[in-house]
Amino acid sequence: MDDRDDTPLLADADIDPNAAFGGKLARKELETRLILKLDMRMSILVLIYILNYIDRNNASAARLHGFERDLNLTGNQFASILSILYVGYLVMQIPSNIFLNYIGRPSIYLPGCMIVWGLLSALTGLTTNFVGAMYTRFFLGFTEAAFFPGAWFLISKWYTRRELSQRTALLSLISNAFGSLIASGILDAMEGRMGYAAWRWLFFIEGGLTIVVAIISIFILPDFPEKPSKWLSAAEQSLAQRRMVEDAGMDEELGLSANALSGLTMALSDWKVWWLALTLTSIVISLSFNAYFPTLAETMGYGRTLTLLLCAPPWFVATFAGFAVSRHSDRAGERFWHIVSPLLCGILGFLLAMSTMNTLARYISLFLMASSYAGFITYLSWASGTIRPARKRAVALAFINMVSSLGNIGGSYIWPSAWGPSYRASYSICIFASALGILLCFVFRQHLAFLNAEAERKEAVRDEPKGYRYLL
Repeated sequence: MDDRDDTPLLADADIDPNAAFGGKLARKELETRLILKLDMRMSILVLIYILNYIDRNNASAARLHGFERDLNLTGNQFASILSILYVGYLVMQIPSNIFLNYIGRPSIYLPGCMIVWGLLSALTGLTTNFVGAMYTRFFLGFTEAAFFPGAWFLISKWYTRRELSQRTALLSLISNAFGSLIASGILDAMEGRMGYAAWRWLFFIEGGLTIVVAIISIFILPDFPEKPSKWLSAAEQSLAQRRMVEDAGMDEELGLSANALSGLTMALSDWKVWWLALTLTSIVISLSFNAYFPTLAETMGYGRTLTLLLCAPPWFVATFAGFAVSRHSDRAGERFWHIVSPLLCGILGFLLAMSTMNTLARYISLFLMASSYAGFITYLSWASGTIRPARKRAVALAFINMVSSLGNIGGSYIWPSAWGPSYRASYSICIFASALGILLCFVFRQHLAFLNAEAERKEAVRDEPKGYRYLL
């Protein structure tokens, strides 16, 4: 596929960036309409991510309703079933994003993968032993690997750095709250229906819903800005491309790369990408409590249905906190402290949970832990806004998410039942991982500050126009 240079589309704007759109006021109105249209279409990603989250984590809810007993699981076998999914993630994320960037059609590719993982999720409900569950979970991770880095990349292709955090927050956090509510409703109402246990119905119903939503999303999801879009006017399409050039600098690519593998070389040869991946891995380990959230809530001593219902409020509060933090981060143009503050909040929750068995205190600790996800969301936007051009970003985001899956694999094993109900050792590991993540973020921030200062010095000496600045 040949490189496409869209420079003529933007030529008139080289003198005045607003002239091609009728002036500053007209451009602002056009941009408002563009973002509204875009938000309406991108909102389908929230529903998809809810289903993605449920399909990945429904084993934790099923555990409360006989999943381990019916499959005769012993020792670390349940942890293995959780972790094997992320092995599939590791295998597929980079090839998936390279392919997505090459074809430029997320409206077809992402729903296609979604249909496959919905089918695999439903088949999990038919497994009768450990081996069968391991196979379905591995291939579930293999196909689900396309979604999160793909959606993350899709969002970064349409939104500027100052718009990314709040969109990523809505995408990632609200799914945790609705996942517990949906699971509790299914598990409470479907026990014994047609001879199947409630946990099997959980996989059947959620897998079926995934397939239905996948078909619908084919007609809603946008493709990349450089692809012609019937839902955008010519002016809106031009502005969508112009916004990204202005935000990322003139080295941002409007077309698709002729050599898709060049993005892989660019990403893996940049130490910043490796540093971002290591940092995210630490943060992901600190968030490993998420996969065992129903188990941690169960330590308060309530029944299975009430336990799942009690899982929802902490995630609703975390969604509000995540949106507020990410929105303020976008407006302030600052990332580091908006990452660190929620992680410190999570550390407070870990300390509270490991220090007492008081029911109220442990429930409050779940709110504090869940709120630490706001730092994770802001970090994703920081990573996305730091990497350019687009073909490099496509691979880098997949690589960062892929490496961080090691944190999910390891994190699956730090919550053994033998460490419960206090889970002091588990919380200690999470505290260490959070602290390490904060330290790595600080070093990275200092490096970006140095790059910004160097750019300012060179511009002052050479009398050049202001170039790209990293958000700190």
